[in-house]
Amino acid sequence: MTTVGEFMTTRLVTMDGSATLVAAAQQMRDSAIGDVVVTDGDSVVGIITDRDITVRGVAESMDPDTTRLSQITTKDVVTVSQYDAAVAAADLMRTYAVRRLPVVEDGKLIGLVSMGDLAVEREPQSVLADISADDPNN
Repeated sequence: MTTVGEFMTTRLVTMDGSATLVAAAQQMRDSAIGDVVVTDGDSVVGIITDRDITVRGVAESMDPDTTRLSQITTKDVVTVSQYDAAVAAADLMRTYAVRRLPVVEDGKLIGLVSMGDLAVEREPQSVLADISADDPNN
């Protein structure tokens, strides 16, 4: 049985909910990632993606310089443990229609698993795995 801890991403970017959309977008650009985990201290309180910034923020005419992450963050985040089976993580993604799951231990963020990570692990010959394993195109 493959566990989440065997292939989760540990290169994490976190930000406080008081950070602006511009700050999050710049962090995503600079780190070549598409999401930021929103935290309050050590606790995961949400997750925001580049798509969230576009659809929930900019498309709603929110000012990216003054709008805070807490205003558009996806809350009620589904999390997994590093000891959970990869198939269980995939089932959670399917059930909750999410593409990323923070990995927590004792309430603290230790990693992130994405749909792409699962594809690389479980279906390495798939198109999604091929795209996910490739370097980002900036």
